Amino acid sequence: MATMLLLTFLISSLIMVTVGLAIDFMEILRLGIDGQLSVDPSDVETASLDFGLLTRGQPLAVLHPVSAQDIARVVKAAYGSNQGMTVSARGHGHSINGQAQTTNGVVIQMSKGEVLTCSEDENTELFHAVLGGLGQFGIITRARISLEPAPKMVRWIRVLYSNFSAFTSDQEHLISLHAEPSNQKFDYVEGFVIVAEGLINNWRSSLLSPQNPVKISTLFPTGGVLYCLEIAKNYHESTAQTIDQEVEFLLKKLNFISTSVFTTDLLYVDFLDRVHMAEMKLRSKGLWEVPHPWLNLFIPSSKIAEFDKGVFKGILGNKTSGPILIYPMNKNKWDHRSSVVTPDEGLFYLVALLRSALDSGEETQSLEYLNNQNRQILRYCDEAGIKVKRYLPHYTTQQEWMDHFGNKWDRFYEMKMEFDPRHILASGQRIFTPTFPSLSNMPS
Repeated sequence: MATMLLLTFLISSLIMVTVGLAIDFMEILRLGIDGQLSVDPSDVETASLDFGLLTRGQPLAVLHPVSAQDIARVVKAAYGSNQGMTVSARGHGHSINGQAQTTNGVVIQMSKGEVLTCSEDENTELFHAVLGGLGQFGIITRARISLEPAPKMVRWIRVLYSNFSAFTSDQEHLISLHAEPSNQKFDYVEGFVIVAEGLINNWRSSLLSPQNPVKISTLFPTGGVLYCLEIAKNYHESTAQTIDQEVEFLLKKLNFISTSVFTTDLLYVDFLDRVHMAEMKLRSKGLWEVPHPWLNLFIPSSKIAEFDKGVFKGILGNKTSGPILIYPMNKNKWDHRSSVVTPDEGLFYLVALLRSALDSGEETQSLEYLNNQNRQILRYCDEAGIKVKRYLPHYTTQQEWMDHFGNKWDRFYEMKMEFDPRHILASGQRIFTPTFPSLSNMPS
C-alpha cells in the first residue's frame, strides 16, 4: 500500500503536453526543460490516441521528462498562460475514451507548478483526493510503496460453475477469509463469465492442464453460460511440502463442478506477467491495436443475480469478443476519504467487459454493435434500478459527473477549485471546462 506520494514525476516515462488553443510555442521552448519536448509527427500521432482507439485528440507537443522539475515547469507555464494551455499525463495511454488526451495541448504535472509531498500526515487532503481523482488535482511523480518478500511459486487453479448463486457464494466466502492466517486462505481470487460457444472449449489458459478432464458439452449440450473461479496460492520452497494439503482443504469447502479442476504451478514472476504474455500473443496476430470499447461496472451485491439474468443470460446473447471478469470486493477495504466512488453496499462486484472490436466481417464483433450493446447494458441497469458505478467512467456533461460522484461531488469540486482553479489538468476527462483570461468560451 502506498504510504507516501510526491506530486511531480509521472508514473510513466511519456508525458504529453497539450495546449488548449493557439499559444506561442516559443513560450514552452523557453522553459529550460532538460527532457525532450517533441513536435515530431510520430510522437504527436501516438499521443493523439489511447488504448481504446475510440477517439482522437491531437496535442501541440509531447514532453518526455527526465525529472519532476521538467513537469513542474510546463505545468507552471500552462497555469500562467493567458492564451489557453491544458496539460494531461498520458503515461502509456491506458484510457478508453480519450481521458489521457488534451487537444492542442501538452501532458504533465500539478496545476500551479508546485512540488508537494503528500502522506497520511502531510497535505492529507490532497493525498486522499488524488487517489481515484482522475488526474484532476495533480500528477503523481513519485510514490513510496511498502514492500514485502515475494513468494517463489504460485499454485494457479481454475474451476467451473453452472450455478451462478454457487459461484458468487464461493467468491464471497473466499474474500471473507482475508484476515485469516496465510495457510487458511487463497492469495488471489477472481472470476470470469463464459457466454460464447466458441469460448467454452478455450476457457482455460494454455498454461493450465486438466487435473480431471471435463467434457464441457455434457454440461450444456445446447450451449449456455458458465462461470469460472480463478484462484491462486503463493508458496515458498519452505512451504512446498504443505501446499497440496492447504489447497485441498480450501477447495473442499467450494461447490464447483467436481470434474472441472484445472491447475498448474509456475514461478510467481510468470504469474504476474500472464497478462503481458497474453498481450504479446495478440500483438503477434495483429489483434492488439484494435478498438477496445471496454465497460467496467461496480455493481451492488444485492443486484448481481439480477444483472446475471438480464445481461449474462440476456443481452449478451451467447456472443462476446473478449474476456468478461467478475469478482466481489469489500467496501471497507476502500478508503472513504479517496475520490473513488463505489456502490452504497458493504459488498459489491466488479464486472469488466474487456472486449475488442474486430474487422472480421461478423456484425457481433463490430465496434458499432459492441457500443450499442454497452448502451443497452447501461440502460437495462438504469431501468432495473441497479445503481452501478462506472470504473474508467466516460461522461460528457458535468451533470452526469455530479450524478456519478453523488455525495462526494461537493468535496471533489472544492478540491478542484483549490488545486487546479483554471481546470488545466486532465481536460480529456470532460469534467471541467478550462478557463483563461482571454478565453471566454473554450470547449471542454
